Amino acid sequence: MESYRYDGLRFEVSDSGPSDGPLVIALHGFPENRGSWDRVTPFLTDAGFRVLAPDQRGYSPGARPPGRRSYRLECLVADVVALADQAQAERFHVIGHDWGAAVAWSLADAYPERVRTVTSLATPHGRAFLRSMLTSTQALRSWYMAYFQLPFFPELAFRPPGLRLLRRTLLRSGLDESAMDGYLTMLAEPGAATGAINWYRALPFTPPRALGPSPVPTLYIYGDRDFALGRRAADLTGRFVTGDYRYEVLRGAGHWLPEEHAASVAERFLQHAASHGDAA
Repeated sequence: MESYRYDGLRFEVSDSGPSDGPLVIALHGFPENRGSWDRVTPFLTDAGFRVLAPDQRGYSPGARPPGRRSYRLECLVADVVALADQAQAERFHVIGHDWGAAVAWSLADAYPERVRTVTSLATPHGRAFLRSMLTSTQALRSWYMAYFQLPFFPELAFRPPGLRLLRRTLLRSGLDESAMDGYLTMLAEPGAATGAINWYRALPFTPPRALGPSPVPTLYIYGDRDFALGRRAADLTGRFVTGDYRYEVLRGAGHWLPEEHAASVAERFLQHAASHGDAA
């Protein structure tokens, strides 16, 4: 599978590993794309898993609908379910980073009968995040979420001269330069930056029911040097999981866990999957 169609959109997908292996759907965050999983995927396919990593809504050239309402969390979740359907997978594992993890949390709540396990990298449960905004410095860390609600101006960060500052910021945050350049090249395409930022602009349309607890086996991996997401929300996340829960803190790790800590992420995912009866 190189692409799939849903809701009038066409999504690009990396399809790796044996076609009959247990399915893992890997969801990237912002400002990443499916390439963020390139270092994790070989560990999973070597263990016998099939990995589908899509460029999600706003990132795939054929899936950049106009209007922020098209990027509501329910739409992002439906895109993933459609991918699993077209792969003919009744059940699947989902691993997500950053915004991709937010989609994974919502998938677990909305489709527990489809999701074998959830693995969230960096991003806490949405309700834990909201609570931490009132009880920690998270609101200061998340200032850009308010800025992204503005029209037009946030997109300037992806064009010269704003692009120079964005590159420096991402490098200081610990993101590998080669990976970063690949992400920014895609976001320079027509409509891509707006599509990616619209994930944030759609936040006011996220209903409370989209932030329900996870009833499926859940692994949460947090880097204790994450520049964007503080420890308070990470520690609160277990309160919003009703299924089996495992919380791992990677000492000295930052935000970019798939790119910078691929082996550790893969090892923990494989242990998580195996502990719930799915060792490929």
